[in-house]
Amino acid sequence: MAKVTSSKLNIAIIHPDLGIGGAERLIVDAAVELASQGHKVHVFTAHHDKNRCFEETVAGTFPVTVYGSFLPRHIFYHFHALCAYLRCLFVAFCVLFMWHSFDVILADQVSVVIPILKIKRSTKVVFYCHFPDLLLAQHSTFIRRMYRKPIDYAEEITTGIADLILVNSKFTASTFANTFKYLDAKGIRPAVLYPAVNVDQFNEPSSFKLNFLSINRFERKKNIQLAISAFAMLNSPEGVLKHKDITNASLTIVESAQSCSLCVNYLVWLCGAIISQTGGFDKRLKENVEYLEELKDLAEKEGVSNNIKFITSCSTAERNELLSECLCVLYTPKDEHFGIVPLEAMAAYKPVIACNSGGPVESIKNGVTGFLCDPTPLEFSLAMAKLISDPQEADNMGREARRHVVESFSTKSFGQHLNRYLVDIHRGKED
Repeated sequence: MAKVTSSKLNIAIIHPDLGIGGAERLIVDAAVELASQGHKVHVFTAHHDKNRCFEETVAGTFPVTVYGSFLPRHIFYHFHALCAYLRCLFVAFCVLFMWHSFDVILADQVSVVIPILKIKRSTKVVFYCHFPDLLLAQHSTFIRRMYRKPIDYAEEITTGIADLILVNSKFTASTFANTFKYLDAKGIRPAVLYPAVNVDQFNEPSSFKLNFLSINRFERKKNIQLAISAFAMLNSPEGVLKHKDITNASLTIVESAQSCSLCVNYLVWLCGAIISQTGGFDKRLKENVEYLEELKDLAEKEGVSNNIKFITSCSTAERNELLSECLCVLYTPKDEHFGIVPLEAMAAYKPVIACNSGGPVESIKNGVTGFLCDPTPLEFSLAMAKLISDPQEADNMGREARRHVVESFSTKSFGQHLNRYLVDIHRGKED
């Protein structure tokens, strides 16, 4: 990639709903970092609740303009995707006809806006694909498949019109190629821009407890039962630490708002749902309630319920305190698109034990900043045992983890890479 010049760009960012999810965090980080580079940044959205948003969006660092908030999110609780697309198209048309040309427009989540934005040929359009929408949507019935067919087709065709496509991991890039076969056959390859974490929010811990921490939504695909079974194996008479007293060891399973992934926040927006509580747990969601009870039953069955604490609502400050006090973090999802939790854990000076698939393979250095394991209780418990047996090694890995995140996954690093992509794509227009 060419060297970045000092040129300052007029940049628009279009995002469907500027709430407090993972996708919104990435967009806000992008706006803040691009503004810090001296670019003129303007964010456009269909919804922005000033009482439920990231503080940077109301701090005046960059303007936020809302178009189309009056448009419905659904029609009699149906056609959520169609209404979402119409809201985004309305935003795109407003930007097209009510504003002078932007040098670069960064859009994400909804690709149908790209052809509209490309009407002005002087503008370059960059699309950030968190994950192919057609893989997230339900295709369970014939009617749904017929409903989704034109939407899925439009997603692939319009995505390919962008001047540059960015994805959040090499795993997502591979999924992109396997999903959008037409684009792949045309040689359209997305570039990888990893999400970032604000490392300044985490202080170096002064001490730790013999506690393992799991941060995830209470959804079955998050595979949290793996953490419980692995912890139980540590405590069993025939377990990997059968000759060591670990009666003071504990496992904390927490769901915080920060654990909401990029893709899930997109689905929440797409379906018109609004979750207003501090934590990510929602009693209105049947799976949340059922899976929590299943996990409690498993802990009881494994005989470790007295050593496991479930926290269903956790603020950022509380989560950071839990991170500071734990020995390490267990991250149990398989084939996760990227995974922001491992970054937050490593930024907090903690090693991470995760499955050896998906995004964590790219963010965790195996044996250096944590352990990548087969998704079995035995493999996880063996890794946990190593850290219990050698707390100094856990401390050393935590420090290396912090250095790794600062160098490769900080908001500053994210901003520098994004700036380079946008300046280069704009320069390509001028060359």
